[in-house]
Amino acid sequence: MAAPLYTTDSGQLWHAGKILVATVGLPARGKTHLSHALERYLRWLGVKTRVFSLGDYRRKVLGRPGDLPSDYFSVGEKSAETEALRLKILEGFDETVMQFFDEEGGQVVIYDANNGQQKGRYALRERFGKKETTTGAKISIMFLEPICNDPAIIEANVRAVKISSPDYFGWDQEKAVQDFYKRIEDHEKEYETIENPSFPYIKLINVGQRIVVNNIQGYLQSRICFFLMNVHNRGRTIYLVRAGEALVEHLYKADADLSSLGWDYAEELTNFASALRRNAAESAIERAAGGDITPGGHVPGHGPGEEGRILEVWTSPRKRAAHTCAFFAERGYKVVERSQLSELNPGVVDGMTAEEIKQRYPDEWEKKFQEPYSHRFPRAESYHDLSVRIEPVIFELERATNDILIVAQSSVLRCLLAYLQGLKPHEIPYIEVHEGELIECSPTAYGVKTTRHRFWDPEAKRSERDEIFFRQQRLGNTFYDDDEDDEDDDEDDDGSATRNAAAARKEDRDAITAAKEGHLEVGVDHAGVPIQQLINTFKSTKLNANACTQGAPR
Repeated sequence: MAAPLYTTDSGQLWHAGKILVATVGLPARGKTHLSHALERYLRWLGVKTRVFSLGDYRRKVLGRPGDLPSDYFSVGEKSAETEALRLKILEGFDETVMQFFDEEGGQVVIYDANNGQQKGRYALRERFGKKETTTGAKISIMFLEPICNDPAIIEANVRAVKISSPDYFGWDQEKAVQDFYKRIEDHEKEYETIENPSFPYIKLINVGQRIVVNNIQGYLQSRICFFLMNVHNRGRTIYLVRAGEALVEHLYKADADLSSLGWDYAEELTNFASALRRNAAESAIERAAGGDITPGGHVPGHGPGEEGRILEVWTSPRKRAAHTCAFFAERGYKVVERSQLSELNPGVVDGMTAEEIKQRYPDEWEKKFQEPYSHRFPRAESYHDLSVRIEPVIFELERATNDILIVAQSSVLRCLLAYLQGLKPHEIPYIEVHEGELIECSPTAYGVKTTRHRFWDPEAKRSERDEIFFRQQRLGNTFYDDDEDDEDDDEDDDGSATRNAAAARKEDRDAITAAKEGHLEVGVDHAGVPIQQLINTFKSTKLNANACTQGAPR
């Protein structure tokens, strides 16, 4: 598995050719959802991909259904005027697809339409299969047919997606549902499933319960097939958040534990995430009771087939990330450590400042700014390497039916956000992931809705801690007054996370004491030095000494 294998200025994999993926199926079977999920994945691979929706094109050119001839959507014979209008729309739509291939250098088009009749699929192959792009490349055509006979899933799709489309703007909800079911019945009269063994196609039956693959050829078609084996369109939410503050920041080899502030952050994150989900569920129940929400809405644990959807927490084995999840584990949430979620390895520049890197590795520093996505320092990882490493996690995310909270470092979260938002690989190093921000991602039929929730102000918290410390220092006290009885208070607490937080506060105090007693070159004259700098220096010295003793690489 590799993602992406390589990057090019054109956004094309030179060995994969041009591909048109045409959707097939009755309305409300998840074609649009699959189309946009596939587009997101291929763009993350670095392949120039776009979804073209025939319905969206028709609305753009002709307006809403009220402006169309009465027999435009009807089955069977149509008037000559209507047939001419439909042909005009189809030809214009095909032209926009070819413009993407020819003028924009596109490599994969996802042709989102019903294509429910065999003669129409043959015509589509004739139109595109015989065409050559301006570069002389042939277009390979494959079909994607989602089949669903589960009434609950169909109703969820109708209510969550279809009746909210511009076709039903201003309609009464129940009348819109009835009208759309009538449209489905009309299509069923002429619908023909794919049976031609010469066609390359993938059939997804009942949201992946059964999959049929036929005549798939080539590298990129195989990647498309493998991805589609892992997706579904059930509602779920993915949360992304950074790990808490460590005792030693910016030192990969140290694998330092959380500081006392990091433990406070972990507890606040647990409280906030739990309250966020609880409030969303309660709000959804109230809106459903008032008729303001459809059963197919993406609400935690309240859509068809997703009652009682729970939250799983995924994290890396790195101490600061794993321990940020400790309070979730205490409250009974399932916490899973995944080694692929470990932060990007900085290699030889571990622990160096920007100035130190520029002085010691000037050539590498220049290369980093020329190719920030693919460059790696000696014995380090690049963002490309990290993307390859986390691809199994992406497939696990697509398969997951529960809500997922991922706690990791910003480098990992950038790669995951790029995938979820359909960003290009070269954009990954510049994605902002702020400390104290919970990013909520909700996959929908037309993409992923992203909301950022601020639950922690790191600068204010650090300033508050420093102010308390220096005030106590001026008074001649070593420790915070409100922490004096921590050990006694925690003796009756069975929670390991709570005990670890108390231990972290004690370690902080030990570090401060060591600094004040002259174990480090930090004295009374350094009263302006922030507490975290004292802690970092003390811990870094101790951890590096331990690493040397154990023969760890330097």
